[in-house]
Amino acid sequence: MALLTDKEKTMNKMKTITLASLALLGSNFVAMEASAAGAKEKCYGVVKAGQNDCATKTSSCAGSSKTDGQKDAFIALPAGLCGKLVGGSLTSS
Repeated sequence: MALLTDKEKTMNKMKTITLASLALLGSNFVAMEASAAGAKEKCYGVVKAGQNDCATKTSSCAGSSKTDGQKDAFIALPAGLCGKLVGGSLTSS
């Protein structure tokens, strides 16, 4: 049975620490993604033509908005983002 040298022991410790750090960082990233994916809000007036998420006052299906920034067409965005967009509104006009 071969004994490990000091250099090999140090390398094994470094590998262990590196793998543990990567696992910890990965789990934090997954947790952040899960929490960010939770809360959504309807944001009116910012969607491109044909890209709305649901029916509007003038049409009955998603993807049917006629113009960019149509005031009654919405897209679901993460909570808090709509108010930061030019033209974004939480209510339909």
